[in-house]
Amino acid sequence: MIDLRNNIADIIGITIPEAASDMKYQVLESTKEDGYTRQLIKYDSCGDEVSAFLLLPELLDSNPAVLINHQHNREHHLGKSEVCGLAGNPLQAFGDALAKRGFVVLAPDSICFEQRRIEPGVEGFDFWQHFDVMCYGIVTGNYLMKKVLEDAMNGITLLTCLDFVDGKRIGTLGHSYGGNTVLFLAALDERITFSCASGSACTYENRMRNNVGIEMASVIPNFHGKYDIYDLVSCIAPRRLLIVSAEEDKYSKDASYIVEKASPAYLELGALQNLLHKRYSGGHDMTKERFDFIMDWFSSNYAKSG
Repeated sequence: MIDLRNNIADIIGITIPEAASDMKYQVLESTKEDGYTRQLIKYDSCGDEVSAFLLLPELLDSNPAVLINHQHNREHHLGKSEVCGLAGNPLQAFGDALAKRGFVVLAPDSICFEQRRIEPGVEGFDFWQHFDVMCYGIVTGNYLMKKVLEDAMNGITLLTCLDFVDGKRIGTLGHSYGGNTVLFLAALDERITFSCASGSACTYENRMRNNVGIEMASVIPNFHGKYDIYDLVSCIAPRRLLIVSAEEDKYSKDASYIVEKASPAYLELGALQNLLHKRYSGGHDMTKERFDFIMDWFSSNYAKSG
């Protein structure tokens, strides 16, 4: 899978990180919550300032860590705050739940969301800023997906630099837009040892056949001519991956097909048990049943013991 991973990285224009470099961040404020402390931080990512929440459990000693990528939902005013249960849908508050289970959590704002908008804090669907960033990237060859992944990889680097984090237990999680980021990120960054992508496993082919929109970061020129989502999943092998999908969710419509196509890569490495697909009835929105299953999967496999 090394050649496949390198080829996908080349077409996106991204350099695969080989080792953690030093990553500094500034703490802007700190708030004590039930079971953990939430820090508002900022750090540099390729010349851009990223705003994020860093959630620190009460006991810090070789903790597992998770980078959580927020959803889209046409709510550009929500990013890290929804992940941490401060706004939006409580069923997107993965960060709060995982921090209480002993995970160190990094929840950054993606480009064009929350504090990375032209007008931070203003509610609404800020389509044009996001659209312009995509267009400028295509014109210059610095695709939006490249920016999204560079920011996410720098988040992973930040986690690896924390001396209380177990570098062999670093994961990533996301729903919808966040889940799509997970699939690309985990495919290319081997520092990630476990991942969960919810509501996001759908091939380009299926989307185009069924007139389903393609999220702006996934508009990568010439990508679909050579690759599709199952190639990303194949690149994640043999590492653990949980894919959550639903029968009536157009954004995870053919998740079963993706898992089928990627299974040989896991089988070849003797790790088929590490590829788990959980299929539900219903639509795209996160449900309590799915939320609880995801949290239980993280806790049973990676929660800090002792």
